[in-house]
Amino acid sequence: MSKGELPRKSPQDVRGSIDLLFRRRAGQLTATLTRILGIENLDLVDDVVQDALLQALRKWPYSGVPDNPTAWVLRVAKNRAVDVLRRQGRWREKRDELERSILPSVDAGLVFFSDELDDDRLRMMFACCHPALSRDAQVALTLKTVGGFSVDEIARAFLKTKPTIAQRLVRAKRTLRDNEIQLAIPASDELPTHIDSVLEVLYLMFNEGYSTSAGDDLVRADLCDEAIRLAELVAMHPVVGGPRVHALAALFLFQAARLPARVDAEDELLLLDEQDRSLWDRMLLRRALEHFRLAARGDEITAYHLQAEIASYHALAENFETTDWVRILDRYDQLLVLDPSPVVALNRVVALTKVEGAEAGMDALRQLRDEPALQTYYHLFAIEGDLLSRLDRKEEANAALSKAIALAPNGPVRRYLERRRFRVPSNVY
Repeated sequence: MSKGELPRKSPQDVRGSIDLLFRRRAGQLTATLTRILGIENLDLVDDVVQDALLQALRKWPYSGVPDNPTAWVLRVAKNRAVDVLRRQGRWREKRDELERSILPSVDAGLVFFSDELDDDRLRMMFACCHPALSRDAQVALTLKTVGGFSVDEIARAFLKTKPTIAQRLVRAKRTLRDNEIQLAIPASDELPTHIDSVLEVLYLMFNEGYSTSAGDDLVRADLCDEAIRLAELVAMHPVVGGPRVHALAALFLFQAARLPARVDAEDELLLLDEQDRSLWDRMLLRRALEHFRLAARGDEITAYHLQAEIASYHALAENFETTDWVRILDRYDQLLVLDPSPVVALNRVVALTKVEGAEAGMDALRQLRDEPALQTYYHLFAIEGDLLSRLDRKEEANAALSKAIALAPNGPVRRYLERRRFRVPSNVY
């Protein structure tokens, strides 16, 4: 290597750069191109964005990562879209919008401004959460299009199979196309019909960021940050903002405040009883408390309110031993009335165990053991393994933990469970 020459990144490093770019920008790129090309071209947009990724994988290991990789990807995706539209004879109708919106800045190599992307992302979120679609279809389509989630990630979020989600997405796109639904934020009087699904998308987006469903990373901070940003933006909206959105923002911030202490120096998972609470982000906790205060306005109590309150008991306890598990259990009892899902019931088992002991927890767990939605959910078997270990049923505990390990969503969780197998009881949840 000559003097002054920068070392070229290895193919592995380049792949990592591409993966990071698409994790952070795929949804935003898709939203921008869909705004310009129209919701009827959503399949085309998906194809050209993926094609740009493949070209980056082929070229960047040899040519190097561009100075502005986002602009490079947008340019490649745009060129591919133009080629397809020209072949289909539809280039003329989209040319003016493309030239006005993105061609000058991209072709001149200018910075790809995030503000435009953010506006498009919010617009796309409301467009996908259209009442013409079923609630599940709204959420799945928005996660795919705006969040950049893979079908596998969406399936894990819904605790469904991959083919089920794939078919749901196909039907959703067909419905949007057949109904000629335009990519636009609805009028003020229509916003309330979209907001429930928008909030569910943000909830699932944050959850995926807080504990990833695949790979070697525990956390995707970009997803957590984006979910928080959008939740705070929606919370201040004069029509759809208000207490429940503030409650959701508070929940996110209480959880995000703990992120600095969730892994040790070797990036291994640390649970609540192991974390150094002095590392928790006090600024985020203050923001959480402010949103929680605003959430208390009015008489509405939602599932987000109860989850935020549960998170606050964890976040504000001086230490793990002083956590108010009695109140947490009471809030889970209330939450089950509003959201009688097997996941909520499973989380309640943890609180019940803390208050009434392992036998009570095991009795409650038996009622969930055959829930179809939980059969591929590692948390069920992790909790079962912990309870069985507490009851001195070691072989059964190890068998349950082995199932949890096989289903673990990411490397840090898998390694944590492997360390806990064959050991004394611990807080595996």
